[in-house]
Parts: sequence; C-alpha cells; structure tokens
Amino acid sequence: MFKILYEKTREAFSSVLPVTLIVLLLSFTPLVNFSLKELVVFGVCAVFLVAGIALFNLGADLSMTPMGEHVGAGLTKSRKLPLLVSVCFVMGVLITVAEPDLSVLAEQVKNAVQPLLLIVTIGVGVGLFLILSIIKIVWKKDLSSIIIFFYLVLFMLGMLMITVGKETFVALAFDSGGVTTGPITVPFIMALGVGVAGAIGGKNASENSFGLIALCSVGPIIALMGLVIASKGTMTYELSAASYSIDASLGANFIPTVRRVAQEVLLALGLIVVFFMALQIIALKLSKTKLTQMAFGLCYTFVGLVIFLTAVAVGFMPVGFQLGTALAAMPKALVVSGFVIGMVVVLAEPAVHVLNKQVEVITGGLVTKRSMLIALSVGVGISIGLSMIRIIVGFPIIYYLIPGYFLSLGLSFFVPKLYTAIAFDSGGVASGPLTSSFILPMAIGACSVIHDGGDSILSYAFGIVAMVAMTPLITIQILGFRAVLARALRNRKMMRRIQDADDEQIIDFV
Repeated sequence: MFKILYEKTREAFSSVLPVTLIVLLLSFTPLVNFSLKELVVFGVCAVFLVAGIALFNLGADLSMTPMGEHVGAGLTKSRKLPLLVSVCFVMGVLITVAEPDLSVLAEQVKNAVQPLLLIVTIGVGVGLFLILSIIKIVWKKDLSSIIIFFYLVLFMLGMLMITVGKETFVALAFDSGGVTTGPITVPFIMALGVGVAGAIGGKNASENSFGLIALCSVGPIIALMGLVIASKGTMTYELSAASYSIDASLGANFIPTVRRVAQEVLLALGLIVVFFMALQIIALKLSKTKLTQMAFGLCYTFVGLVIFLTAVAVGFMPVGFQLGTALAAMPKALVVSGFVIGMVVVLAEPAVHVLNKQVEVITGGLVTKRSMLIALSVGVGISIGLSMIRIIVGFPIIYYLIPGYFLSLGLSFFVPKLYTAIAFDSGGVASGPLTSSFILPMAIGACSVIHDGGDSILSYAFGIVAMVAMTPLITIQILGFRAVLARALRNRKMMRRIQDADDEQIIDFV
C-alpha cells in the first residue's frame, strides 16, 4: 500500500509542480506583485494539494472505480433494464450533488442563482442523461449521431436565451456542463460504463464504454438553460471581491472553512455510500473483502478531497483572482500567461489521471497516457488563451462555441469512433476543480479590471470552463486523425515492400 501511495504522490508532485513554479516565477517579475504572505500560503497549499491528489487517486482506485464497475456489471447481468436505469438516475443525481467542482461554481454565482436550485437542476440533468448513456450502451447506438442531435438542441436553446434577453447566462449554462464531470463523477461514471459494456459484451465493448461523460456533460447545460428560460424576472450578478481575498479562509476563518468543506464532502460521499449499501443488500451481494477494500478507499477519498478542496479555497482561488487583476493591465501578458498556465493546470486535475489510465488500459496501449496528456494540455492551453482574448475584446461565448463544436462534430466523421468517444469524454474531464477554482477566479479578476464588473463578468469571464471542455474535443480527434494517417502510410509502405519482393522473385527465362 505504501509503495502505491508513493507512486501516487510522485505523480501528484509532477502534476502540481509546473503550475506552482509558473506562479512563483511570475511573482519575481514586474507583472505581478504578490505579498510575502500570499506566496507563503500558496506554497504551503501547493504541498497540501499534492497530498490531497495522491490520497484521492488512491481512494478512487480502491473505491469509486470498483463501485461503478460492480453497479454496472451486477445490474446489467440481472437483465432488469427498469432497475438499471432507475439506479443510474439516482446515482447520477447523487454523484453530481457530491461533485466539488459544482459547489465551487455555485458559490461563485450565488448572487445570481440560488446554489441549491442550481445544484439540484444540474443533478437532474446528469441523472436523465446518464439514463440515456446506459440505453445507448444496451442498444449499441452510435455516439456521434446522439451528440450531434443534442448539440444542435443546445445551440437552439442558446439562441432562444438570447432572444428572450437572457444571453448573459449562456456562458454559465455551458460552464455547468464542464464542472459536473470532476474527481468524484469521472471515476464512477467511467467504471459504470465499463461494467455495463463488459457485461453486455460484443466486439465493440471497449468503444461502447466511452461516451458516458460526454452525454452527462450535455444534460446539465440543457437543464440549466431550461431553468433560465422558464424563470421570471431578472437575474443579476454582483462581484464579491472579499470572498477572493487571502484572509477569507485564514486565521479565525480557517477552521470554519475546513469544517464546511469536510461537511460537504461527507454528505456527498455519505449519500453515495448509503445508496450503494442498499444495492449491496438487494442485488449486488459482494464479498466482505471487496467491501472492506472499498471502505478503506472511501476513507482515502474523503481525506484527499478535504485536503485538496481546502488547499484550493485557501491558497489557489485568491492567488488566481489576484493574478488576473494584475495581468489585466497587460493584455498580451494576460493571453500568453493564460495559455501557459492552461497547459500545465490540466496536469493537476485528479480526474484527468483517472481517465488517462483507464483509456490506456481499455485501448490496450493504442492510446497512451502520454499522448492523451499532451493533447489535453495543448487543448486547454489554447482554450484559456482564447478566453483571455474574449475578455479583452468582449464578445459572447457563442462566437467560439458554435464554430468550435461544429469543427469537433465534423471531425467525428473522419476519425475512428473510439477516438471520438474518448475526445468527448476528455472535454468534460479536463474542466475540473482547479479550472473552476483557479482559472475561473483568474478570469473574473481580469474581467473586473477590464470591464465594469456586474453582469459583464457573467458574460465574459464565465464560459472559460466551457472553453476548457471544448478544445480537447478537437485536439484529441486530431490525434486520432493523425493515427489513421500514420496507419494508412504504414500499410502503404508495407504493400510496396511486398510488391518489390514479388518483383525480385520473378525469373525471366528468355
């Protein structure tokens, strides 16, 4: 166990180190003026971030992933589709309520939308689309056609929001799709897909196991758009700069912050455990050994998430906001810094490592963790850079999303379906806790300086999570397109060698 924990800690250290070094290097330039207190707090929080990610990843391997696989495989083998979809709906709602990314986002928009209403609406959206995802696997439907249909629905709803004068909430709606697929959701949903697809079998079982995260990212967007369109009156946003100060979670506020985070994580994981134990008694009947392993894993998951989220709230969110306000005076530096930080911040997302590991295992090494990480890193870097340009110029997020999604959907016709499914899953995974608690505050800080605050922040700063969720769709499918071309060229060379060898064996008797 200690050897595994050491490996997880080493992976977490290599993930957090780049973004920490970039922030510290920026502090020694004239661009940013951090106080000594801010730098010390940030450095200490970076150490705790490493510990939190390591413990969480260990816990996810021992608890959340096996839990998802057993639920998917066990209920599928029972051949009771109504039971399977009912359980998936409830689990979809519960794991969404448990998702720390969503709590972070809800807290930052509480002046515009009531947090509980936002979380419940998004949870129902995830639950409904998790049902759709399971039906897709059971009936072996093509992911691309389903994705194309629902993204067309999304853009129609987005245009309707603009028509009814609620265009400021379009960016928030698309952000909600990215934050729901984080460290708790991804291990469970990925494993659930593997369990269901494995139980059903078939030659495309590996391919069918992907795509659940992609569809579960669409549900919240549609649900929140429906809520905004149906709501009456006006919803406005007001920036609370005090919540982004370094002192908001230090001193006398530190213990209440830790207590609040621990209560949220305990409640979230507790709901999942209670429901899983009910399934264990009714249907699964797992051995005590497996249950004990999961229990230890849940403890690691709980401790890791509390450490991770506390470190993010105390050190990373205030520093991100401060970084954005400082760089706003220099547009070029803001764009370049956004690109570089975007490339490295994805390395510290816990769910990214869960996905990359599962992709490498399921594809038998065809898609390596390294190639996935490079594609995700480049994609997220581009998305943050483009988002900073949007904040500077000031135009609606839809101008990026429509061409971006049309390009990604167009690529799906030319790359293997496996790459398309992986790409759409990766989009949701890349936008994790650090995106909503470091990159988003950085964008809010920059926007508060460049624009007049208020609804302009909702219009231009929000939407950055949606951009992070979109660009990996393009970069990973380009990776798949490149693999197809490389295979074609390799086959062509092989055929040419065979033909040359046959020509050499021809004997002329004349």
